[in-house]
Amino acid sequence: MNLPNKLTVLRVLLIPVFVIFMIFDFGIPYQNWIALTIFVIASITDLLDGKIARKRNLVTNFGKFMDPLADKMLVCSALVCLIGVIDRPGLPGVIPVLIILWREFIISGFRLVAAKDGIVLAAAMSGKIKTVCQIVMVVILLIHWDFTWFFVLEWVAIVVAVFMTIYSLCEYLIKNKKVFSDGLK
Repeated sequence: MNLPNKLTVLRVLLIPVFVIFMIFDFGIPYQNWIALTIFVIASITDLLDGKIARKRNLVTNFGKFMDPLADKMLVCSALVCLIGVIDRPGLPGVIPVLIILWREFIISGFRLVAAKDGIVLAAAMSGKIKTVCQIVMVVILLIHWDFTWFFVLEWVAIVVAVFMTIYSLCEYLIKNKKVFSDGLK
């Protein structure tokens, strides 16, 4: 297993550790900052694995498949843990989470249809931008300072992440409609 794939596996292994710090109160001072640190480290592995894979020509089908899946697992786990924090006037917390989860299930299903024919669909640039927006949103929500201006920043981050989620879904489906229509035959 090459280094980029090891980083992807590390990201997957950090997810339950992050979730444990999010949902269980250990009475540890600054426990939320520990969860934030774990999330940031896991997110940095996403940046590193892609850069290393492209720079050293270590792109593999495992990486093409697992890297986006690991991103989905990380972000979706964080969002489920943060539903109460995401709850905003005019934007109930469960709505952005459902939109993001639905998009991820649709794309994962779409990739399975393609994989049946031996086609591995790599992430598009809009999907990568979507992931960055979602990660930034989660970081902002994990910080969750109790200031009016920060509340506005959280709300903007949620809206931008949801917009990019919907945009990347539409672009992905349009770009790969032939693979999908061929898969229905």
